[in-house]
Amino acid sequence: MRVEIADLEVVRAGRTVLALERLVIGSGRVTVVLGPNGAGKTTLLRAVAGLERCRGSVTFDGRPVRPRLAVAFQRPVFLRGTVRANLALALELAGISPADREARIAEAAGVLGITALLERPASRLSAGEAQRANLARALALRAPVTLLDEPLAGIDGPARRELLGALPAAFRAGGGTVIAVTHDPAEAALLADDLVVLLDGRVHAAGPAAEILSAPPDAETASFLGWDTIPGEGGVWAIAPGALRVGRGEVAFSLAVERATVVGGSPVVLGRIAGVPCLARLGEAPPPAPGETVSVSAPRSAVRWFPGSR
Repeated sequence: MRVEIADLEVVRAGRTVLALERLVIGSGRVTVVLGPNGAGKTTLLRAVAGLERCRGSVTFDGRPVRPRLAVAFQRPVFLRGTVRANLALALELAGISPADREARIAEAAGVLGITALLERPASRLSAGEAQRANLARALALRAPVTLLDEPLAGIDGPARRELLGALPAAFRAGGGTVIAVTHDPAEAALLADDLVVLLDGRVHAAGPAAEILSAPPDAETASFLGWDTIPGEGGVWAIAPGALRVGRGEVAFSLAVERATVVGGSPVVLGRIAGVPCLARLGEAPPPAPGETVSVSAPRSAVRWFPGSR
């Protein structure tokens, strides 16, 4: 189901916290809204769900009538009873037959790794377990539109890595449109078909995730996505994460060395370019001493120039 947002504005205490001129969420796509805390991500989800007082319009396949939505907000809310009972109640309220309910619960619980928790009282779940159960409840509904607020909040370590691998297939199996929000660019890269970068309540980028991640449209977006942003004469250089290497290359900079160390099993040099902290891969060269200035470079394809930016 296609979701279209037009002239949306949310004002609180006289301050505009969200202002979107036009945003289209593609039907059957996984769209991740990415931004820092306070950017307006949850406010946008609430507006789509009809839970936020706002100006403007939200339409679904061109109609202003909201379809059945599945929503998993960041703080899970459960009723008394077991995890299974909570999932079953959501499905019952959605009009799903008893036989289909059990099949959906089993499938969603398997994907989210909570099969062993189904008979546990929901009140006894840890924060991470509750978040996984919250996700399972939303995915089991297979709604035309599913809204997920920080879906991996509170889930760490191996469970997080496992879910990052399993969720894309689970989203697509449901066949609906998924809108998820996160503050983590790495999480967005693994989950998203399309990406919306929201900064200070405004859209800075929207489109296929691979395109935005490889070619951010402005310096602010690049900086949030983890690119090194270096001031230059008349603009800003942006260098893709991990692209800098010690030595001469296509686009070169001077790095004031602060120390050498090892990151992810590879030797690196930490220092500053034009006062900006940066990291460069060392390769086979001997590590430079703190205080030295060395040449570092990146491939032209990994560097963008934004004239007029600061």
